[in-house]
Amino acid sequence: MRQDLATSSTVGSLATEDAPALSVVRLPLEVRPRERLLEAGASQLSEVELLAIVLGAAGPVPAVRAAEGLLGRYGSLPEMARCTPGELAAGGVGRVRAARLVAALELGRRSLEPRSRELSLTRPEDVYRYARPRLGHLTHEVFHVLLLDARHRLVADRRVAAGGLASCAIAPRDVFEPAIREAAPALVFLHNHPSGDPTPSRDDIELTRRLAEGARVLGISLIDHVVVADGGFASLAEMGKL
Repeated sequence: MRQDLATSSTVGSLATEDAPALSVVRLPLEVRPRERLLEAGASQLSEVELLAIVLGAAGPVPAVRAAEGLLGRYGSLPEMARCTPGELAAGGVGRVRAARLVAALELGRRSLEPRSRELSLTRPEDVYRYARPRLGHLTHEVFHVLLLDARHRLVADRRVAAGGLASCAIAPRDVFEPAIREAAPALVFLHNHPSGDPTPSRDDIELTRRLAEGARVLGISLIDHVVVADGGFASLAEMGKL
């Protein structure tokens, strides 16, 4: 039977009106991390303990053992973040626990995202800090258009293409349509390299050249085209390729 248990600052026994005292040592493994978090704070817990809390008791394997199995299989949280719910479920945690884990990882990514209305993208470093939590974990290429106001603050982020591991098809009409529709005076192009190497390919450079010509014809200021990867970023503006 599951029940919420409160701890005191002194390690001892826990009791309720209907049950005798129970030694902390004999508490189920999946309960201990939660109690430690409430008493000591999340920063004091290991990755296994934090994972166990997220996974909960919704499975045949105790949460701590399930968490140890996940870390043993994938090695790190960033590698888990690259998995789909189906892959995690097939890895031994089941559908319910996999959904909880994916939701927790996504919340973690979103917590790192700046508030867009306050975000100024004047440098490629600014674009990278904004984009890495969103794109760094993806296993396929995507292409985004960041719409900026006259002060280069982010107004909207539009994904206009998605593809495979090494490329995605870009249609100029899809790239500029959001900027025209929302009368954005400036924009930044953004895409990821799942390989981890942000070095622009020949195709990236040629695409940037053609899109820069289109922006000039439309009277839109193209600030940069930034390639984001786990290994860093590359700015085609800094490379003189706009």
